Amino acid sequence: MTTINPQIEESWKQILADEFNKSYFVELKTFLVIERQNHVVYPSGANIFNAFKHTPFDDVKVVILGQDPYHGPGQAHGLCFSVPDGIKHPPSLVNIFKELHSDIGMPIPKTGNLEKWTHQGVLLLNATLTVRANEAGSHQKKGWEPFTDTVIRKISEQKTGVVFLLWGRYAHAKEQLIDSSKHVILKAAHPSPLSAYNGFFGCNHFSKVNEILLQQKQHPINWTL
Repeated sequence: MTTINPQIEESWKQILADEFNKSYFVELKTFLVIERQNHVVYPSGANIFNAFKHTPFDDVKVVILGQDPYHGPGQAHGLCFSVPDGIKHPPSLVNIFKELHSDIGMPIPKTGNLEKWTHQGVLLLNATLTVRANEAGSHQKKGWEPFTDTVIRKISEQKTGVVFLLWGRYAHAKEQLIDSSKHVILKAAHPSPLSAYNGFFGCNHFSKVNEILLQQKQHPINWTL
């Protein structure tokens, strides 16, 4: 059961303490132990909760919501849409960088590692935190969604002025968890090549985030990598 013992930042431990003892989470841990015995699972156990290690609850000012981790070798490291240094940019990330370039003029970076954003208060949260190798969506409906829904709900309840970026229909469905009277929700199509031309390109979410943060007298995000 120690496989996914959550090594997370202290403020998140306090916020989420009750979740780790709930029956769905105990069942999720059991599922993951068995799954790892029989299959390759991404990301590694040490990286599952990376989003919560890098961005303390108290610092969260932007949330980008992904669906589930990349399922190819070496790609997933616990931050949605991000890949470690030296890994080829997956198609959705290629399109995110294209939009950043057209929106704010950011040069297309060599790295696909978005960790720099997380240290500025950007929570890079996948709705499902693990996946079986080469099987997209294989760990959906195993217990992660109640956990990450709680994360979104806690941010909504206990903070104000957070900007939520919801890309694609799956992310749009999470809007119901967010109090729009005290937070800002920006929606667009998913950056996947299948949908990016249906409203992700040209959404200008990155400049809009910084306009909102400046209006709130907060530091804007330096999106450059």
